[in-house]
Formats: sequence, C-alpha cells, structure tokens
Amino acid sequence: MTEIVAEPGVIKAIAAWKDWLRHERRAAKNTIASYEYDLKGFFLFLSDHLGYPPGLGDLEGLTTMDFRGYLAGRNADGLARTSTARAVSTLKGFFRFLERREFAENAAIHALRSQKIPKSVPRALTAEDAMEALNEVENLSGEPWVGKRDKAFLFLLYGCGLRIGEAIGLNRGQLGGSGSDMVRVLGKGAKERVVPVLPAVQEVIGDYLALCPYHLKADDPLFVGVRGARLNPGVAQKQVRILRKLLRLPETATPHALRHSFATHLMAGGGDLRTIQELLGHKSLSTTQRYTDVDVARLQSVYASAHPRARRSV
Repeated sequence: MTEIVAEPGVIKAIAAWKDWLRHERRAAKNTIASYEYDLKGFFLFLSDHLGYPPGLGDLEGLTTMDFRGYLAGRNADGLARTSTARAVSTLKGFFRFLERREFAENAAIHALRSQKIPKSVPRALTAEDAMEALNEVENLSGEPWVGKRDKAFLFLLYGCGLRIGEAIGLNRGQLGGSGSDMVRVLGKGAKERVVPVLPAVQEVIGDYLALCPYHLKADDPLFVGVRGARLNPGVAQKQVRILRKLLRLPETATPHALRHSFATHLMAGGGDLRTIQELLGHKSLSTTQRYTDVDVARLQSVYASAHPRARRSV
C-alpha cells in the first residue's frame, strides 16, 4: 500500500500519533504497523471520496454517512468482519488522539459501529498431540543442535505459555538450563511478568545449549539461527507447518496454539482464572475467561459423544 496522501497538517498529526503509540503507549512494532495499515486504507478511501488529499478541516467535517460509506466499501471488497472491527477501533483511537491533542474534533466518529463479530474461542491441541509435536520436532532437522533448539523453543511455548515473540526475545542470561526455575518475560505493552519454568523445560533448554555451536553470552539471544543471529519466528512457524502434515494435525495447530494449549490444559487441571491470567500476561480477566468456554465446549463434546441420553433421538 502506498504512503498516506494528505495535507501537511494531517501528516504531522499522524506522525505525532505514531510517536505517542511508540513511546507513551509502548505499543509493539507489529501493532503500530497494523494500525498504520488500517489508517492508510481509510485515507485511500477518503482521498477518492473527497476527490483531493484531505486536511484537518476535512477530518472535522466528516459525517456519519461518510464513515458508513467507508464501511460499505470494505464490505463490498469482501474484507473480513474481524479486519473491519480492527480498522474501526484504529480510526476511533486515531480521532480520540486528534481531539486530545487539539488537532481536530469529530463527533460523528463516536457513532461509528462495525458488525458484531462472534467471540473467538482459542483452539488447543490435546495433551497427547501437544507432546507428540514437541517430541517429533527434534527429528525434522539434520543438525542435532537445531533439532534440540526447536524442541526447546516449543517446550517453552507449551510449558510456560509464552507468545512466540516473547520466547524469541529472551536472552541467554534470562534463562539457560538447570536451576533457572523462573523467567521474567516482557509482554505486550512492555508489561513484565514472572513465569515458572518446569524442570522438563529446563532440561530441554539445557540439552539445546549443550549442543549449540555458538558460545552464547548473557546478553546474546537464547534462541539463535544457524548463523548465530536471533531466531526468526518464520523458522518456528515453518517447522510447525511440517509437523502438522507429518502428524496430521488440524490447520489450527500453530506455535500460538501451544500457548492456548498451556492455558486450556491448566484450566482443565483445576487452575484458577486469576493465576492463569498472570501467567499469560493478559491485561483483562475477560480475555482469560475464553478458556472457560474452551473447557465447557470440551465437556459438551464428550457428553454428546458418550452419554446415552445425549445420543438418544427425540
């Protein structure tokens, strides 16, 4: 997508907004990129809609019908409701920023509503599938140390509930073999949390480090690629795609699904929501409560397939 075309005042406001996201909100780089992408789509529509590059006065003058035209265009293009919901959220946040910084003020934006999207429920692997994937990934690489690295990486996602970016961002000094029973993780919004590291996870990390050909210092990445640089997330995602085909796992089996599996299996084992919220680094308890839905769905599935009253036709 091309750069945003608008009057200098708008470009200045957008730059200030991105700076605010980066330094005050401490939003992740990928998050800011997503917001910027959404905003570019809106300004592309707006330039075509108005017939010229918009200025701050044009932003103030937009009506409810203008915003509805933007949503209608997205629907006509066949864009997903989840994507549109995010785009609306981005727009509202941007216009709130404009108002706070006194760049522009628009009341119509507050009435903007996107289609309601169904609540997504995380899809976890079964405990058996998760363990089979963790053990099998070691055999995918011809280099023994790379196999140990991939196993340790996936063990960390499933055993500690880390996001893929959080695991990749770890340094050698934060976690490294036996005795490292806790790890400090920097999550979304630069929020730090402490996560216990199971002995089984410590063991596989120790196995990887023992074979790693690079002498990793405390400030070096914990997980490295074949050239010694910090591991690329695409490498882990590729290995899991291979595992999916090899083990005939569902398409929902991704590295992030291991994090979902961590939470779901804790919930099934009797873990309380508040503790799981802390372990996952969720800002809101409502996000963690999705895992309650997962467990209820699992129980309903078992009931429907096994209980004689459930199978009886009415």
